[in-house]
Amino acid sequence: MDLALLVLSFLIILLGSELFTNGIEWFGKKLRLAEGAVGSVLAAVGTALPETMIPLMAIVFGGSVSASEVGIGAILGAPLMLSTLAMFVTGAAVLALRHRRANREDMVVNPRVLGHDMGYFALAYSIAMAMALLPVEMIVPRRLAAVVLLAMYAWYVVGHLRSGAMEDEDRLAPLRFHRLDRRRRAQPAPRFRIVTAQVLVALACIIGGAWGFVHAVEGISGSFGVDGTLLALIVAPIATELPEKLNSVIWVSQGKDTLAMGNLTGAMVFQSAFPVSVGLLFAPEIWLASRAGIAFTSAGITFLATAAILIPMLVRKRLDGRALLVGGGFYLGYVSLVVASMAGVV
Repeated sequence: MDLALLVLSFLIILLGSELFTNGIEWFGKKLRLAEGAVGSVLAAVGTALPETMIPLMAIVFGGSVSASEVGIGAILGAPLMLSTLAMFVTGAAVLALRHRRANREDMVVNPRVLGHDMGYFALAYSIAMAMALLPVEMIVPRRLAAVVLLAMYAWYVVGHLRSGAMEDEDRLAPLRFHRLDRRRRAQPAPRFRIVTAQVLVALACIIGGAWGFVHAVEGISGSFGVDGTLLALIVAPIATELPEKLNSVIWVSQGKDTLAMGNLTGAMVFQSAFPVSVGLLFAPEIWLASRAGIAFTSAGITFLATAAILIPMLVRKRLDGRALLVGGGFYLGYVSLVVASMAGVV
């Protein structure tokens, strides 16, 4: 039963991701947004919802200390997955599809835009980690930092929304739901309400599929006696990050590298602002590096993985698929650290 739910949930996420990548491009077109804004804001926030709901429900509605600790772990796990495994999957997709891509292994992105995204992430995440080093009784600074992080993200969004218009319609694939519109013959371009309906259906599939996937993994883990800590720190984040990975692979296959990378970097900026603020506002007494050492260690790995990809890109002023593969090494390092910690080695 759990295996069937696992397969069904994955297929639902895959369907939702395909509908979402197609619909969000048209959504951005209707709003006359730049490609960077579509990838780094609309797509990033939309696909970040599954992993954002877990800490929100655990911390705000969980009520217990253990639930809050699970939420903190989920908050810290999302940027780690995006900066390591998601980057690796995207790079691997570029290499696997290089024979059908016009630019082969090279990614057509603006290094300055990606650097801008990662600059926001580095600053916001540094503020969040600094709060984890404060004494437990210093709750007010943590809550003030949450307000600052939310204000920073609002400014980041405004900056993207001020960018130029998106690509021409002839580069967009036909809207999947357009054939359901009774007025499609009289109006060749899809109406905004149809575009919105497709995006909402896609998000419902993504969120529902992610939750089903996590529950299936929990059931399978219980059947095989897998440790709950391993599930919380490694297995569940992989499931909740599936939308970003699948979306980026789809966009890479279409040669839309700006959307593919913006989906990841924009999600990292969002994860360093909104979910972190939830932890700082509603569980400030648990936001301590000394209390959840292995979880906060993941933040250091996130910084290292981001720097290993970002700095060479800024120096060379270009990005290729091979450069993203380094994220896989950092992810394996994190998994080894978690397993060693569970075994009592470290």
